[in-house]
Amino acid sequence: MQSQITSILKVLALAERLKFELRHSYTSSGRQESVAEHSWRMALMAVLIEPLLKQQVDTARMLKMIIIHDLVEAEAKDVSALDVLRNPAIKQQKIEREQQAIENLRAMLHETNGQEIYDLFYEFEAKETYEARVANALDKLEVQLQHNHADFSTWEEIEYDMTYMMDKHVLFDPTLFELKSQIEMEAELKMQTNGVDTVAIKQRVFGGFES
Repeated sequence: MQSQITSILKVLALAERLKFELRHSYTSSGRQESVAEHSWRMALMAVLIEPLLKQQVDTARMLKMIIIHDLVEAEAKDVSALDVLRNPAIKQQKIEREQQAIENLRAMLHETNGQEIYDLFYEFEAKETYEARVANALDKLEVQLQHNHADFSTWEEIEYDMTYMMDKHVLFDPTLFELKSQIEMEAELKMQTNGVDTVAIKQRVFGGFES
């Protein structure tokens, strides 16, 4: 028992870094958000949306996935999707660092639930189970929601296009699609209010056809 608690405390000390590991997104107060804040609101979104999902979910497992999926960033650091788009070579480096980080976590917690955490991390990454697909969708939607709450001056032009690229993550569930649609509409209104030609953006994203 003593060694098990010691290992848990080591992981909690590592996880504390997520409170100051910053993401690309900004809060409505004007500061960058932390990874921990992103994961927390994802978990809240899951709790609030769960009763409306078309299928019954294992809520405990889904919440574990949400809490765990970014835990590797305490060691591997956060890499924004924008950085990956600008330099695709970064993606492989990100994958390798995260693989090493989750291996390290499994080893640290080998006396308790290290294997479960390892399996949940890769379940999220595979996006094959219903719970993992919901968690992945909420991950993407929370990012856009945070952009909506931030001052428009923090948006990069590439994020105008990304506003309209969430369909593929939510088409499997009507509730998530509706959530996406309302978040997308908020973003569109924000862009229009700030002088962005959203018709041109959608024509570029959809190849001349609006969804």
